Amino acid sequence: MILGRVFNCQSISFDFASTDKRDVIQELAQKLVVSQPSLNYDKVLDALLQRESKLSTGIGRGVAIPHALCEGVEGVHGVIGISRQGIDFQSLDNEPVHIVFMLVSGVKDCDFHLQVIKRLASLLQNPDFLKKILSATNSQDACNCILEFERMVIQ
Repeated sequence: MILGRVFNCQSISFDFASTDKRDVIQELAQKLVVSQPSLNYDKVLDALLQRESKLSTGIGRGVAIPHALCEGVEGVHGVIGISRQGIDFQSLDNEPVHIVFMLVSGVKDCDFHLQVIKRLASLLQNPDFLKKILSATNSQDACNCILEFERMVIQ
């Protein structure tokens, strides 16, 4: 279970204090560093913002996947943010983002980083996945949703 290794119940947040893209990235980067104390917040944030400056990771249909390869990071780490109100993420479809999957990976972990993005893309093809994760009322429900739909993808 690729996504089950990267995202866990403690890595899922509901309803951001922030309402714009930069602040949401900062807020989720902070959550990531709290859950992974070996990470350097400034380096993680800088890598994410540099990647985001090239092209918005708001991919459409209410989803954003800010991600970056970062020096000094080992492995692939992720957090998820779910916003009921939506965030202006300058998405490709100009619609608000309601779910953010953030990934930060070590430079040597590029292959696994791409596998995670590919697996996320597979889940996001299923409209039932988005409906179910957005209807989750707590992080355990959201985590269970990810695991349930990932099982379907790998069968």
